Amino acid sequence: MTIDLKLRISDAAAQDESEVQAVASALAEHFGEDVELYTQSGDDLLASASAPAGAASGGSGGSGAAGSGPVQSAGRSRDRSKAADDLEPTEREELLREEIEEILEGGPEKYKERLPDQGKLFVRDRLDLWFGDDGGADDGGSDGDAADSGSRNTIKFEDGKFANFDAEDDLPADGLITGAAEFEGRNLHFMANDFTVKAGSMAEKGVEKFLRMQQRALKTGRPVLYLMDSSGGRIDQQTGFFANREGIGKYYYNHSMLSGRVPQICVLYGPCIAGAAYTPVFADFTIMVRDVSAMAIASPRMVEMVTGENIDLQDLGGPDVHAQHSGSADLIAEDEEHARELVAKLMGYLPDNSDEKPPQTAGTTPRLSPEGIDAVVPQDPNRGYDMFDVIERVVDADSALELRPEYGKEIITAFARIDGRPVGIVANQPNHRAGAIFPDAAEKAAEFIWTCDAYDVPLVYLCDTPGFMAGSQVEKDGILEQGKKMIYATSSATVPKQSVVVRKAYGAGIYAMSGPAYDPESVIGLPSGEIAIMGPEAAINAVYANRLADIDDPDERAEREQELREEYREDIDIHRMASEVVVDEIVPPSSLREELENRFEFYETVEKDIPDKKHGTIL
Repeated sequence: MTIDLKLRISDAAAQDESEVQAVASALAEHFGEDVELYTQSGDDLLASASAPAGAASGGSGGSGAAGSGPVQSAGRSRDRSKAADDLEPTEREELLREEIEEILEGGPEKYKERLPDQGKLFVRDRLDLWFGDDGGADDGGSDGDAADSGSRNTIKFEDGKFANFDAEDDLPADGLITGAAEFEGRNLHFMANDFTVKAGSMAEKGVEKFLRMQQRALKTGRPVLYLMDSSGGRIDQQTGFFANREGIGKYYYNHSMLSGRVPQICVLYGPCIAGAAYTPVFADFTIMVRDVSAMAIASPRMVEMVTGENIDLQDLGGPDVHAQHSGSADLIAEDEEHARELVAKLMGYLPDNSDEKPPQTAGTTPRLSPEGIDAVVPQDPNRGYDMFDVIERVVDADSALELRPEYGKEIITAFARIDGRPVGIVANQPNHRAGAIFPDAAEKAAEFIWTCDAYDVPLVYLCDTPGFMAGSQVEKDGILEQGKKMIYATSSATVPKQSVVVRKAYGAGIYAMSGPAYDPESVIGLPSGEIAIMGPEAAINAVYANRLADIDDPDERAEREQELREEYREDIDIHRMASEVVVDEIVPPSSLREELENRFEFYETVEKDIPDKKHGTIL
């Protein structure tokens, strides 16, 4: 396209016609356009010049095609099409790369050599395992399309490699690596301790990196992965990070702010002592690697100094302690590879943040046929059975992931999928102490329900319990306190809830298991179901003990007692409950999966309101 340039010059400059014509010609050549010059004070044409033949627009105001001709500036031109791009990194960049390589080597070689004997990987090799072949930042980006992204893993970038770079000690990255990565096609923030740098201990610069990562996660709304292997804070440097407003104490403030906002998953690869031990317990989910990991409020040496108790680290705070007794470990990994597999599966049930829905997959048929459910559940309410034999006939094949399986065994807490939809399962386990609810089981269930509700994972309750356990020991262990928390969590959950009365629903057990009064979307009964204040044996003893004692003949007394039990059982049978519209429906056991599929799909968009208040006071 040709643009005529009409320019005006001062009257004084217009006196010499030859100079004016020379100016017009020079401007036409420079701009590649036709030029006309006029006097400043009038419309008299002084000179004109045409653009050279074949000229393209250029210079400071040209509109020609980019790269189609010479670039002209201040009378000089350079043909971009012929320019040689032969520039290379300078010595300055090469030096920087050498410095980075040195940082990536971690701490002293002697500490790296000890890691295999300790059964764990060097942190950079660990990042390789998690995020790709080289464990380094992805310099070139991914070259696959979006359809391929589901399985990609790569470190996108790392922050703070040069932290403490000028320290007198050898402290690469200050012993703490933070950054962002793609894991199983999902973006997340991560941190990892380098145990070769002062045993993974934390000090001012590393703390600053940790805090920035957490604060950025609040802004991005993406999950956080903590790969922990830390002996705690560096006592000799505590003035730089311990009690500061932006010190290590801020970790746990940030953990609290992140809680329920984005999933926080912690994997323990070694000792996490003192302050470091709070990160795993603040995380939503904690995986401990067997034989190498431990967490405790103080080291064995400190424990002995303070209490006189002589104990090794595994007995003090190893995986078995926290899986079986404290309940602080959700899962135990057999090795580093297994830990990664568990986290990959766990993340498959969770959204990136509380504003999103959990990811759905294509549904698969159950591993075991739903046709066998009725045969699994004994009619005799006192006979035990494994509730997993029911679960495996309801959920998608191989989709169940039980959390805290060795703690509070009377209740099963597990993620699974029903027709590809993630659900949280809260199920009584009749195979263990008849499925009675003990304090630790109630605590476990409350925390699981709370977590599912935070991340919008629907809940299905499978009820078969004689109720909360009674006795002096459970009172000392806080059965009322923990039972209260379970009932509160169930009451407060706003996700879709389906309650299934599989067999016994006695006492306050039906309350905790989201019975009719607890705003479930449905209460479904199987034909084996019973709902009552207590079971027939206990009820008859409580109500008729004196009358039965008045019957002298043992056979007559036994016969009358059996009659009373049968009358009582008819009164609490699921058919009576359906007749009274206590439950919504009785369904054939073989259709339970289909029933749950349809109900969860229908109630997917249900909205529930809770009272306008700051928060409750129970948990």
